[in-house]
Amino acid sequence: MPNKEKLPVLYLITPCYNEEKVLPLTYSLFLNKIKELVKTKTISPDSRALFVNDGSTDGTWDYICEIAKKNKQIEGISLSRNRGHQNALLAGLMEAKDHCDVTITLDCDGQHDINAVDRMLEKYEEGNEVVYGIRNSRTGDSTMKKVFSELYYKLINAFGGEIVTNHADYRLVSSKVLNAFSDYKEVNVFLRGLFPLVGFRSTTVNYDQFERVAGKSHYSFSKMLTLAIDGITSLSIKPIRIITGIGIFVAFVSFIGVIYSIATFFAGKTVPGWASMTCTLCFVSGIQLISLGIIGEYVGKTYMETKQRPRYIISERTYKE
Repeated sequence: MPNKEKLPVLYLITPCYNEEKVLPLTYSLFLNKIKELVKTKTISPDSRALFVNDGSTDGTWDYICEIAKKNKQIEGISLSRNRGHQNALLAGLMEAKDHCDVTITLDCDGQHDINAVDRMLEKYEEGNEVVYGIRNSRTGDSTMKKVFSELYYKLINAFGGEIVTNHADYRLVSSKVLNAFSDYKEVNVFLRGLFPLVGFRSTTVNYDQFERVAGKSHYSFSKMLTLAIDGITSLSIKPIRIITGIGIFVAFVSFIGVIYSIATFFAGKTVPGWASMTCTLCFVSGIQLISLGIIGEYVGKTYMETKQRPRYIISERTYKE
């Protein structure tokens, strides 16, 4: 339960990758929200907006340094190279956990309704340690992206993952949860599925998604597909069990086929033909290749985990440690 006698220190954490066109339009949203909440004595004056530069190749980091010099409530860290959205979020969370009471992660493109922060903090004051932002709508997303997203959530939950439907990394997490979460050392990071595993009291807040204020989304279809595969294979071994079941079924059908072939041979009713053999070979070969691909995905992840390489490296900060 939050301490009512002490105003919580809030860190708004925003990953940035090649967002020099967006940041000049959106950073003030975060800064003004912090100032507004400080003025109403909802959060501590020590609260900050922390921007995480995910190895941008444009002027993103220079701009973060510039605005951090002008505003003490803005801070920034820069990763040594591009590590991806999930690792950038993780870097910001781990950097902030020892300096705050609560964090809220959100995108820098203006699509997440900043006013939902107020309701998230209200839920936190009620005793919730995690508050998930749930999208009411997906303004600006293509029809294909919306369809894929719906299928994505259904598939992950069907395969044993525990994720909140229509939740896209806009969430409040307390430092208490982050301290527990820091014990999760896996290299293959999928935050949407990991936080439900940590537990603690949680709830949701609904918000409307807006269109990007500028620029284009860096989340291509291939990246979304990769995130979906990572989500499934990082959280569940159910795909392995499914292909085991398919293998047993194919073996059973094949066994019946062998018995039928022997019976027809001795009955003198065999008819030479290539069609049935070709179809059977293609079907079985396809199943084998798919199965090997799924197994290979798990083997690859195991390989990366055993190396225990750092998930991110912070090369620069706008402040002293």
